[in-house]
Amino acid sequence: MKKILLDTNAYSDLLRGDQYIYEVVTSANEICISVIVIAELLAGFKGGSREKSNEDLLNKFLQQPTVNVLNISITTSYLFAEIKKSLKQRGKPIPINDLWIASQSVEFSASLVTRDKHFKEIDNLSLIFYQ
Repeated sequence: MKKILLDTNAYSDLLRGDQYIYEVVTSANEICISVIVIAELLAGFKGGSREKSNEDLLNKFLQQPTVNVLNISITTSYLFAEIKKSLKQRGKPIPINDLWIASQSVEFSASLVTRDKHFKEIDNLSLIFYQ
């Protein structure tokens, strides 16, 4: 079973018609999306010329039977702390929201689909990296 977690840029690229991301998404049995990613997307939509249509597309996407919205849990919080500590010790900090997303990827054993290189610094994180 192929389980993926979409990073914010992967969802955005999917909407833009990126063929590679489309193939990754359509080949997955389960598509996860973090509440953190949803918040980043909604914040990006606000004030834009296509705010309403982007929100409608997101809501339609979230209602698909293969899509699972991931919430923050106590387990996520413990993983967040461990990953942050490890990155800090190595002098490789990453943005806070990305720490949450990575923590959920580990917690739910989902491959993170992203083009953000800093995720490569995280041990035990399954990545589907693209450019």
